[in-house]
Amino acid sequence: MKKIINEPDVFVDEIIEGLLAAHPAWIKSATADKRALVRKDAPKEGRVGIVTGGGSGHLPGFLGYVGEGLCSGVAVGNVFSSPSAEQILEATKAVNGGAGVLYVYGNYGGDVLNFDLAADLAEPEGIEIQTVVLTDDVASAPKERAADRRGVAGMLFAFKCAGAAAERGDSLDDVARICGKANASCRTMGVGLSPTILPAAGKPTFTLPEGEMEIGIGIHGEPGTHRGKLESADAIAERITREILDDLDAEKGSRVALLVNGLGATPLEELYLLYRRSARLIADRGLKVARSYVGEYVTSLEMAGASITVMLLDDELQALLEAPANSPFFRDGTAS
Repeated sequence: MKKIINEPDVFVDEIIEGLLAAHPAWIKSATADKRALVRKDAPKEGRVGIVTGGGSGHLPGFLGYVGEGLCSGVAVGNVFSSPSAEQILEATKAVNGGAGVLYVYGNYGGDVLNFDLAADLAEPEGIEIQTVVLTDDVASAPKERAADRRGVAGMLFAFKCAGAAAERGDSLDDVARICGKANASCRTMGVGLSPTILPAAGKPTFTLPEGEMEIGIGIHGEPGTHRGKLESADAIAERITREILDDLDAEKGSRVALLVNGLGATPLEELYLLYRRSARLIADRGLKVARSYVGEYVTSLEMAGASITVMLLDDELQALLEAPANSPFFRDGTAS
């Protein structure tokens, strides 16, 4: 294992120290252990707060999407591990501006348990909580069990739309509605080419024979839907995009946002090969790509691979995607 780290046990804490040192005008710590981080201007009085959280190892995922027009705070767990309910509660209290707080996080057992517990703890504090659980990974459950799906790179669009709504002063009910609508409009599927190695364990999260790929793999190495010989960029894009579009079932003439996301160790050039083919397939279905995103948005440490996300747009969601937002990690899409 070759990693640029110090002691594995303090890996996450030292990352947070580095982020706070590099970006002092961006975020601040709400706790002594620095595992609850919030916008520098939090709380914003009269505005809905948005708290996310999850395991480390996914930058810019979760932590990178705290900022103007995005999330208000984040609870930071160890690598691929949920933050505690106490850390979530501290982030909640630190962003509470009196208009309530929305919890937005991926559909993973530990996160669900701890965010639900934090919501119970927030009630005696007089903080109203609503929750949206992210479920965009089409490979993790069939369409009839869409509520059981994992939350992956579609989180970018959910955070962006909810954050824009909160920034303009929408109520908690409206911010939650918009976030849920954004999540329901997203479909994602990934491909893995090599595993990630957890710093504390020093072992791969999964094994994949040389020259093979896994379609549908999760961002923690969860099993996919197909394992076989590595295929061309076009063939991979076709496998993934067709499954996404079949599941999305959008009407001809619809507008979509297209995100091709790197998982940590895939060159940008390869992501654009996937985008090239995916965009053509979308056009062949009679759909129009209105917003394009290519880059690393939700990673898995040094996993080689990528994911594709398609989000069905209407006027409301497109306007929210186009609203201003800012963090050191947020990169806006481009209009097509």
